[in-house]
Amino acid sequence: MVTLESSAWRRMVTLDSIGMSEDLFFGVAMSGYQVEGGFNGPGEPQNNWARLEREGKVEPSGVGVGWWERWEEYLDRAAAIGCNMLRMGLEWPRIEPVEGEVDEEALTRYAAMVDGCRERGMEPLLTIQHFTHPGWLGEDFWLSAEAVDRFANFSRLAVDRFGGTCRYWVTLNEINALAMATYIFGLFPPRAKLFDFARSETAAGNMLAAHVAAYGIIHASRPDAVVTTNNAGISLYELDRVFTDVLLARSEGIKRDDVDEWLGHRRNEWYSLIEAPDLLESGIRWLTATADRKVKQGARRGRDRALDAVFASKHECTLDVYGFDYYDPVTSHHVVPPGSRTAGGRVWNLARPFWDDPPNPAGLTTYCRAHAALSPGLPVWIVENGMCTRVRNGRAYPRIDGWDRQRYIRQNVGALLRAQDEGVPVGAYLHWSLVDNYEWGSYQPRFGIYGVDRERGTRVLDTDATGVDAAGTYRQVIEGVRAGDRSVLQ
Repeated sequence: MVTLESSAWRRMVTLDSIGMSEDLFFGVAMSGYQVEGGFNGPGEPQNNWARLEREGKVEPSGVGVGWWERWEEYLDRAAAIGCNMLRMGLEWPRIEPVEGEVDEEALTRYAAMVDGCRERGMEPLLTIQHFTHPGWLGEDFWLSAEAVDRFANFSRLAVDRFGGTCRYWVTLNEINALAMATYIFGLFPPRAKLFDFARSETAAGNMLAAHVAAYGIIHASRPDAVVTTNNAGISLYELDRVFTDVLLARSEGIKRDDVDEWLGHRRNEWYSLIEAPDLLESGIRWLTATADRKVKQGARRGRDRALDAVFASKHECTLDVYGFDYYDPVTSHHVVPPGSRTAGGRVWNLARPFWDDPPNPAGLTTYCRAHAALSPGLPVWIVENGMCTRVRNGRAYPRIDGWDRQRYIRQNVGALLRAQDEGVPVGAYLHWSLVDNYEWGSYQPRFGIYGVDRERGTRVLDTDATGVDAAGTYRQVIEGVRAGDRSVLQ
């Protein structure tokens, strides 16, 4: 039987042991496909979004924000803010555009970026896979039995090239979000049928197993590495916390045959730690649990694949920090009636646009506290946190709730400091994003501290897209917090 008493084993990690003092890592986060440009056109590397771009089903990614050519300019902007960490991605489609053929020039360019971060006083946090993979692997790559080994091979290449200069790693970005967006909501390629929970489970299981493999590869090369994967914060246990609980089960002293029972206990613990739901949220919880049970009655090959990897690993725990991304985690908030007013018009489907996601700084404190309670011994890292506005046809629209990025930064940093005051070991805060970028099929959502004037190419503004000096505010906040002056949060 599973007990909820103290685990027989805990992976105890202190902030000092992973290279941090009482100061936070403050930084910004980006991904390659979203900023680099130069994908999916004639003669360019093809990723798994190429068909959707070619068929006009999404806005072409085009030149991104010109990062590939102007990365030094962007690093200068991040350093000027006062960042001491910068999250960037290694794009597998660019590094291996043809199966078995490695582009050495691409690796050299990425190496220059890593060195450029360190020269500017910023630790690079390298993401090995951020939603994209080479087109030659097929759109359903993560359903393949070969996916784990193929990703492990690419991870080995990445670590061989960058392990000497990079200590901090994200293996795969938002495993839960990628599985859901692909097979439950049909937003990502291949845009197959909706609500395919079985395929979502299979893909997630393969990605979790791939994380375990990459963790072992990184630590074999660099024992002092700090490695994580970052879930998208979602209030539903089955769509968020369960993914990392699968990774943590062994380190919590749970036997392989007892994992399902233990996860049931963890589900109850999770809901006791986050805020009470409204009626719609309660209904969504029930439907999600029902769908999860239906998958469980089947082969459950995805979860089994992940657990097999967890219990076969040389490492009892394959997370060095608990990383998560925080936007608006409350699932019911993302459903709106058709015809609802939105920035720049009305929305006619049931999904709330990014630029209407309600900020909830108090919830950030709650989620930091909850994750720390369920992951004792692991520092908590906020790997992404940001607010969206909208730009359409060159016109920037203010948010209908009146929030701006200055207020958002102040209140969310204040929220994580409140968590620290409660004893939560928050070690990093990375704002999404340094610059407006390609948000998975569209340039209308704008998350950048710096805006981009796309009507004039990729001209970077000194303000965000709405004209607010977000960079100045973030710089002031970072300087103030480091100096112990919390008046900067007012």
